[in-house]
Amino acid sequence: MENLALIESFSEFKDDKLIDRVTLMAILEDVFRNALKKKYGSDDNFDIIINPDKGDMEIWRNRVVVADGEVEDSNSQISLSEARKIEPDFEVGEDVSEEVKLIDLGRRAILALRQNLISKIHEHDNTNLYKQFKDIIGEIYTAEVHHVRPKVVILVDDDGNEIVLPKEKQIPSDFFRKGDNVKGIIESVELKGNKPQIVMSRTSEKFLEKLFEQEIPEVFDGLIMIKKVVRIPGEKAKVAVDSYDDRIDPVGACVGMKGSRIHGIVRELGNENIDVINFTSNPSLLISRALSPAKVSSIKLDEARKSAEVFLKLEEVSKAIGRGGQNIKLASLLTGYELDVIREGSATEDDDVELTEFSDEIDGWIIDEFAKIGLDTAKSILKQDVADLARRTDLEEETILEVMRILKEEFED
Repeated sequence: MENLALIESFSEFKDDKLIDRVTLMAILEDVFRNALKKKYGSDDNFDIIINPDKGDMEIWRNRVVVADGEVEDSNSQISLSEARKIEPDFEVGEDVSEEVKLIDLGRRAILALRQNLISKIHEHDNTNLYKQFKDIIGEIYTAEVHHVRPKVVILVDDDGNEIVLPKEKQIPSDFFRKGDNVKGIIESVELKGNKPQIVMSRTSEKFLEKLFEQEIPEVFDGLIMIKKVVRIPGEKAKVAVDSYDDRIDPVGACVGMKGSRIHGIVRELGNENIDVINFTSNPSLLISRALSPAKVSSIKLDEARKSAEVFLKLEEVSKAIGRGGQNIKLASLLTGYELDVIREGSATEDDDVELTEFSDEIDGWIIDEFAKIGLDTAKSILKQDVADLARRTDLEEETILEVMRILKEEFED
């Protein structure tokens, strides 16, 4: 009963840790064997008998009887006179098994045992936690805000597990208070020392893909496939979808009547604008669809360089490029092609001048900055707002004003 009482005192916190009795007894055996090694130098001649049902265990020390005065190793040998104190009929050469009471290990050793046991149980918990979350990387998970810090939000799930949501993994418009429920995907699990750090992300393309699976039954059932997702978190996203069933309209099914199906996803992502397009293996057609809502006139592909010249009417250029160049950037990421917008000329624009004609007065890198947003003629720039151009390019307002001055002089002359 001494052993049982001590073991129960060691394991009084097992219910809080949700460790089953069999696992606990296995951990106990490991802890006690380490203690035996420290006290006796070896645990090879000890038998530890575990009874998980009762939560009890026995420790037996096995030694060989030798003649008095011939004991060379007190851990594995016992003198005849000492053996006969246990049983009077022992003879030299026989095996003696003697039960070791935990209390015999000494008070200090018992305290060390308890501390070692706590450490082993924490190690067991951390290993299980690591495996548990490693298995759900890339899956949606929900946890509650426990603490908000400048660079990270600390979340806690229903089991009390801590999850971190770094600032860079948050959507720019995210704002959390203590007690809020937060949804994201488990992006990574890393061991920091012996403790696993579980990282959540709301900016990953995988999060948007999993939201489609969660909200749209045809995607969940595999009737509609998500071919590719690209995002500027909180701003805009493009999702290419396909279906092997010709009876299913994948875009219509994902968007729903009047946007009913996709509305919940948009709201979850801080009103991120989501374009859903039909996937195709035809690169020209895919590029054309990816540049929606712009209407493309024609496309010239360069497969070797993985680039494409996209020809558009003047009124379609700004649509293709989008606010801050977001639309063309995402279209490029979705299709895998570097896209160059080429503006088609028109009769009313015959007196316009290509920006490259001003290369003797305007630096080449400045011309390139305007070209990146589809502005490659003098009049196309003069029609723009200075503040808007500064926001859409890497140019200072002072530089833009100087360019406009040069271009105006051309037409005044």
